Amino acid sequence: MTINEHLTEFAGKPVANFRYEHDGESSSDYYGPNFLEPPASAGDVTWRVATWFDGPGFGDVFQKFLDEVETAEVTHLVIGYWGASYDKGVPDPVELLVGAAGRLPALRALFLGDIVMEEAEISWIEQSDVTRLFNAFPGLEHLEVRGGEGLELRPFQSRVLRTLRFESGGLPATVVRAVGESDLPALEHLDLWLGTDNYGGDATTADLAGVLDGERLPALRHLGLEDAEIADEVASAVAGAPIVARLESLSLAMGALTDRGAESLLSGQPLTHLRRLDLHHHFLTDSTMDRVRGSLPGVEVDLDEQESPNGDWFYIAVSE
Repeated sequence: MTINEHLTEFAGKPVANFRYEHDGESSSDYYGPNFLEPPASAGDVTWRVATWFDGPGFGDVFQKFLDEVETAEVTHLVIGYWGASYDKGVPDPVELLVGAAGRLPALRALFLGDIVMEEAEISWIEQSDVTRLFNAFPGLEHLEVRGGEGLELRPFQSRVLRTLRFESGGLPATVVRAVGESDLPALEHLDLWLGTDNYGGDATTADLAGVLDGERLPALRHLGLEDAEIADEVASAVAGAPIVARLESLSLAMGALTDRGAESLLSGQPLTHLRRLDLHHHFLTDSTMDRVRGSLPGVEVDLDEQESPNGDWFYIAVSE
């Protein structure tokens, strides 16, 4: 699977590209026009701010956005391509956001890294310490981050965060542990793309302990532990995890799940209370797929994308 389309909707609001002119070119040439009519209020849409190859510095684009849009009304923001990882002087978007926090007092939803394959592979997206965002934007209810290179997270507290997603071909174990050590009483939706050790995904099931015991996540209703090379081990840990009993949906999709992992799920605690179980992109045999479906009557089970190993290589959906 590749990520080759930019967001057109985010957290319930349509995305409008902020238009920037530079040397006879504009962001519209690369990302399409601002396809929405000018909003009556800057808070009616999700604003997408990005530069492009050989385009202006992202810092200049972001500053123009701050100067031209009524940012005090902005509630939803998408940060796209901010420059090639090998270029010197590429700004840290988190630092820019934190510095502009006073001009974005209403920010509630943020996607950091709406960057597609043609701009940078997911493993090339260089992130930083995103913990700073929660200090700068205490009202943040929805955060999604793409890319794991250099990504840092320290345990934090938020009484309002409802959705947290990390998309990565390799999620650092320190980030996984920090999520489990954070106090998030309002969090309802959590997705972690664990990835592969080849791209920095060094988390083990022990690192998931804080998430799986659920003590700090009393409101969680959806859990995604996805794109995992260690999907079988994750399935085994999930089978006895206290948090599962209160979930409405569970996803172990996009990973290297085999019959061994599916057997762990089926022999563990009941999953019949789930509304949905997502296992798409897997390596289950036909007979095991039938067993999973038959064991979970009334549960919507996604078993699409039955894969075949490449020799003895069981691959995940998103890595490089």
